Amino acid sequence: MKETVVVAGGGLAGCEAALQLLSRGFGVKMYEMRPAVQTGAHSTGSLAELVCSNSLKSEAEETASGTLKAELDALGCRLLATARECRVPSGSALAVDREKFSAAVERELHSYPRFELVRDEVKEIPHGPAVIATGPLTSDALAARLAELAGAENLHFYDAIAPIVEFSSVDMTRAYFGGRYGRGDDYLNLPMERDEYRAFREALVSAETVVLKDFEKKELFEGCMPIEEIARRGEDAMRFGPLRPVGLCDPRTGKGAYAVVQLRRENIAGDCWNLVGFQTNLTFGEQKRVFGMIPALRDAEFVRYGVMHRNTYLNSAGRLNANFRFAGEDVLYAAGQLTGVEGYVESVMSGLIAAVSLARELSGEEPVLPPASTVTGALCRYVAAAGTGFQPMNANFGLLPPVTGAGKKERKKCYHDIAVRDIMKFVSETAFRH
Repeated sequence: MKETVVVAGGGLAGCEAALQLLSRGFGVKMYEMRPAVQTGAHSTGSLAELVCSNSLKSEAEETASGTLKAELDALGCRLLATARECRVPSGSALAVDREKFSAAVERELHSYPRFELVRDEVKEIPHGPAVIATGPLTSDALAARLAELAGAENLHFYDAIAPIVEFSSVDMTRAYFGGRYGRGDDYLNLPMERDEYRAFREALVSAETVVLKDFEKKELFEGCMPIEEIARRGEDAMRFGPLRPVGLCDPRTGKGAYAVVQLRRENIAGDCWNLVGFQTNLTFGEQKRVFGMIPALRDAEFVRYGVMHRNTYLNSAGRLNANFRFAGEDVLYAAGQLTGVEGYVESVMSGLIAAVSLARELSGEEPVLPPASTVTGALCRYVAAAGTGFQPMNANFGLLPPVTGAGKKERKKCYHDIAVRDIMKFVSETAFRH
């Protein structure tokens, strides 16, 4: 019988790692501190809970997120398959019903007789073999131990979560369904005229926020910037960002609007919708008042208000190798946003790579890594060698070796084709997929 591996953390990375190990015959003892010890962002004790958004981003080939998903499918990713079983309409994006997704992941884990779930906080570095996947909301006690292990203080930034409203409370006389350029009808669009937009922006930039210390303000993460911070960058900043009206037209009037707020379905039932791009640090009362200035949301009922929380990650460069293994004799790996990858699917990827690498090590096999021409391989290498000024990184084509092409669209297609070709070759040559 193969060894039992400790997996600390029941988020996306931890669950993917556990499933990869279980499918290879290893036992898994997973520790998850919720619900006994909660975080500033989670709302349940469920495994694989999606905190910030219910979207795993685009599946389109011309995007880095779509290319990463294609690579993970080739590598035998488990959570992506589950996500597709729990998907809700969201255009080219893969969005899921959060509750159904978490429940499905838990069922799959518990289907293995050698899976054990321990509801307890991990306060010390576990002895290997182990995968630490406690996420960006790692408890203070374990974060302190990780800082000692890594030889430097943890870095951190502040992240924000968007609010969710009840569909029945949206004024549909001021809203319409539709995707950009007529592509599907998966988004609910809330148009705003010029005067409405300007009044909304003025209220937004002057609204009361949860007080942050000066050093905290400097650590806002650009990839998840609060809507009020975007608004402060200029009158048109939101109109070129989450409220951009380009490609949207009200079918009842045949006209566009000055700005458009988009809502995305939160669950399969369709009774809850989240405000796309509306991460915020406004107080709850101000969210009700200011977001109520959006015409279609004047009488909106909020299922969940937006919140801000501290995300912790390791300065991984020089401390983790590209397979997410800590330096040293102990068989100890890390996975998830704790390592400096940013995003749901990126976290799943790190859990997969860490788990397979650990399994190969315990089986006496040499470590392998997808080539740098793939998004997976490039992200792994970034984490291991980003150097000074290290910041969390999403999947993006800028990490890949440059390609030539007649235009941007052709180059993106070229990135995708090379990555898929090389990942398939890698899988066949290394027997990576179980």
